[in-house]
Amino acid sequence: MANAFRIVGLISKTRDPAVADTLATLAADLAKRGIRVILDESTTTHFTEPSEPVLTRTELAAQCDLAIVVGGDGTLLNAARSLAEADVPVLGVNLGRLGFLVDVSPSEMHERLDEILAGQYDEEQRALIHASVVRGSETVGESDALNDVVIHKWDIARMIEVDTSIDQHFLNSLRADGLIVSTPTGSTAYALSGGGPILDPALEALVLVPICPHTLSNRPIVISDQAKIEILLHGDDTTRAQITCDGQVNFGLIAGDRINIRRKTHKLRLIHPLQHDHFDIMRKKLRWAEQP
Repeated sequence: MANAFRIVGLISKTRDPAVADTLATLAADLAKRGIRVILDESTTTHFTEPSEPVLTRTELAAQCDLAIVVGGDGTLLNAARSLAEADVPVLGVNLGRLGFLVDVSPSEMHERLDEILAGQYDEEQRALIHASVVRGSETVGESDALNDVVIHKWDIARMIEVDTSIDQHFLNSLRADGLIVSTPTGSTAYALSGGGPILDPALEALVLVPICPHTLSNRPIVISDQAKIEILLHGDDTTRAQITCDGQVNFGLIAGDRINIRRKTHKLRLIHPLQHDHFDIMRKKLRWAEQP
């Protein structure tokens, strides 16, 4: 099979010296194969004088056939929000600590590249969600998320109160430290630590997980990802809260703000080596197989 990946964009974790060697090896390996390499701005701290073109994320997404992310899941989350809409497939090289999404180790990078560039790989699509904050009639902030959108208290030990509606049907009023709206991808992240279920990535579903609810009968709920979620923040002039997308993008909230959450039309194309086994990764990362 002819190689469909003729231009490869490299995106990396920043401010981590351990990334530099892997990034340089990867760039040289790709160049030897006759593949044009372009660099994201995030990689510039790891090259003194890069010989490859350095592009903005938007420019890279428009030009590359494949993006390789060197770092951890957080780096891939950042890349996913900017690459999904451009329909760019993404491969992760794991230099992080956990790695549910980035599953190629540097030690096997050369071998896995041989297979992937020969067309021997698995591809799955992961859903993203889009959150917008509406204040009065104006949208004051919006962002995509691959893992989760979290509405939470800001900097004081005080609960917030929100009303949640699903497809314009009132669900509940919640007094809690916050509320997590998670995709199946994010169900092994913050939502899991909040007591939510682990969702298979192939499910077309979202999970709503309350954070430390005042009423213990407020439990996680799984809904269709076709649903339109609206969350109203109650309070007064002293209410301080914020919304966080993937733990990386933040917007301040005030009482009366409405947060609208929808599934994004475009999905992330995630590339894995052959015989990728999501359950094996979960078993290893969550240490289910360890004996006491």
